[in-house]
Amino acid sequence: MALTFSLSFSLTLFIIFLLHRTCHSRDTFACDPKSTTTNNLPFCNAELTIQQRVNDLIGRLTLQEKVNLLVNNAAAVPRIGIQGYEWWSEALHGVSNVGPGTRFGSVFPGATSFPQVITTAASFNASLWEAIGRVVSDEARAMYNGGAAGLTYWSPNVNIFRDPRWGRGQETPGEDPVLAGSYAASYVKGLQGTDGNKLKVAACCKHFTAYDIDNWNGVDRFHFNAQVSKQDIEDTFDVPFRMCVKEGNVASVMCSYNQVNGIPTCADPNLLKKTVRGQWGLDGYIVSDCDSVGVFYNSQHYTSTPEEAAADAIKAGLDLDCGPFLGIHTQEAVKKGLLTEAHVNGALVNTLTVQMRLGMFDGEPTAHAYGNLGPKDVCKPAHQELALEAARQGIVLLKNTGPALPLSSQIHKTVAVIGPNSNVTVTMIGNYAGIACGYTSPLQGIARYARTIHQQGCVNVACKDDKSFGPALDAARHADATVLVIGLDQSIEAETVDRVGLLLPGHQQDLVSKVAAASKGPTILVLMSGGPVDITFAKNDPRIAAILWAGYPGQAGGAAIADILFGTSDPGGKLPVTWYPQEYLKNLAMTNMAMRASTVGYPGRTYRFYKGPVVYPFGHGLTYTHFVHTLASAPTLVSVPIHGHRHGNNTNISNKAIRVTHARCGKLSITLHVDVKNVGSRDGTHTLLVFSAPPNGGAHWVPQKQLVTFEKVHVPAKSKQRVRVNIHVCKLLSVVDRSGIRRIPMGVHSLHIGDVKHSVSLQAEALGIIKS
Repeated sequence: MALTFSLSFSLTLFIIFLLHRTCHSRDTFACDPKSTTTNNLPFCNAELTIQQRVNDLIGRLTLQEKVNLLVNNAAAVPRIGIQGYEWWSEALHGVSNVGPGTRFGSVFPGATSFPQVITTAASFNASLWEAIGRVVSDEARAMYNGGAAGLTYWSPNVNIFRDPRWGRGQETPGEDPVLAGSYAASYVKGLQGTDGNKLKVAACCKHFTAYDIDNWNGVDRFHFNAQVSKQDIEDTFDVPFRMCVKEGNVASVMCSYNQVNGIPTCADPNLLKKTVRGQWGLDGYIVSDCDSVGVFYNSQHYTSTPEEAAADAIKAGLDLDCGPFLGIHTQEAVKKGLLTEAHVNGALVNTLTVQMRLGMFDGEPTAHAYGNLGPKDVCKPAHQELALEAARQGIVLLKNTGPALPLSSQIHKTVAVIGPNSNVTVTMIGNYAGIACGYTSPLQGIARYARTIHQQGCVNVACKDDKSFGPALDAARHADATVLVIGLDQSIEAETVDRVGLLLPGHQQDLVSKVAAASKGPTILVLMSGGPVDITFAKNDPRIAAILWAGYPGQAGGAAIADILFGTSDPGGKLPVTWYPQEYLKNLAMTNMAMRASTVGYPGRTYRFYKGPVVYPFGHGLTYTHFVHTLASAPTLVSVPIHGHRHGNNTNISNKAIRVTHARCGKLSITLHVDVKNVGSRDGTHTLLVFSAPPNGGAHWVPQKQLVTFEKVHVPAKSKQRVRVNIHVCKLLSVVDRSGIRRIPMGVHSLHIGDVKHSVSLQAEALGIIKS
């Protein structure tokens, strides 16, 4: 979108705001200072502690009133001045109207729509993720102040993208636990703010845990029982959630539809009460995925009666039900003695505390720290520019023969723009999106640099026939360059829709090959998709000079694609998922949750455990320049202080993998200094990925390698930058044994930074004596 349009759009919103502010402002949720009924009640007194205020409020509620607050559309309590509240809002990559808590209209016609998470994750830029969170929460607060949204957002989705067919993989940060956890912590910090115990908005990490099947081969998420080892739970599936809670301080965790090892996640006290709240220390509330409690009663038949289901969920640690089930059955569960009112009080303590932290019991919204935010702060030019920059940073250059890219406006004056995604708008924002401020399609973006000849070639991504191929081939014959924009959309991969394979749908591959053969100039392939696509044919076709993956690049996706194609911006994204060949799926059931390869033909999952052929590996991504790494300084030996054992041979501990709980972790870290030199002729931004290969790499249960950290660094042409890298030993160099115990292997760890490999030996240093 042109900047002039952005400015006029924001100005229009501001004028609308001035005209409508009287009748469209948010009513006071509670503790209206004008109310003589409530303004002297302790729960309205901001001078008291939140705990005191919450306890006072709960003490004033009847059991029926309490039960009415256990659901997402919490009922009002008029006698003490509390309005009804809708907890369900979404902000996966921008304020969304998927949940009923958010409404777009005349005052707020849209919100900034950032790239889908899988694209943003490809930037490997934690500061970008936090910046996006800050913008999204600005817009969310503005809409709340205007009465158009809530303050509780059930985002982000941090499930591991385990199987390439998963329709919701697009919502996630990818397949690596550390990447997903880092994204979670960064985005949550941006959403929630950093003002101590106060919350700007309340984020939620979902869907806990081992959730990554929607509908595959007759198995759906409502009936699936994920059989998961303790090892895979600890070292893969739970990692992003643990980081979200412990490092991001998220205000909420959502349990999932599926069962894990025979127990519905929303009824499992070991998962909710013991792990999320007990071990990780969640300071917030636990919410069900929508109707999950009803699902485990009605679809999974986990309990005999609905009252037992309500009791099991609340006693397991569930605080809020997205859906009506707890509101209907909890009071009867208390009457039958399956549950006590104290259990209900415990759930309300957690939800009401979050509302207090959000300032919902502090009177007028306009009196709060974010009370000045309004329509002028939604879709503002700076926000839309960040959406454009995020798309630029997330686009991945997969192939560039010649190099064919960047194109030149002086040489490539006419560009044929072809393909079913060549002029799309809504496709670019993926799922869980709202209404964007505006769109720049790929065709519109390219038209800013060159004269375009547009032919779709296929009516849509299904591409059921070749009837429209002729005009597309003719366009390619008459243009100085050809850009094919193809791939997937929500009809192929989405919530409730898992893919059946990894190939391009319909006749798309045929279209690409024929256009490339006919093209007068270089042929550039641009892929839109959330999940990986087997494009081996294009990778190996010499007529296809370059390939870009754009994911779902958001409202400004077309402008970002064009900026990369013509070199206004350099590509710097890296793949956050492995791209497998179609053969990878042979006899591979989505329902097999094991991460590690086995000896019976099971290939293993993700780059950490899969050893077979790939189309493009995790972390792959080219640039328009060339970077060289040099290790300036790094230790070769690190002592790990551990407590000795009353039993066992302490002299032989150097050859063991030490329990993390037996080590003095603290700030024990390895510091590397890496020089990144740009030896090319263009300025560029480099993504520094640091992997570790632990000792005993040949052992079946140890990862081949694992991402331990990453850094983003801008390096001008012919210069170098020194990057300081810190690797926390206990968190990042540990592995998980078959019993689910996290251990630090003693011995030689190999650190991989691009082509550079460095060995560092961990050596145990026994300290005091403890019992085994």
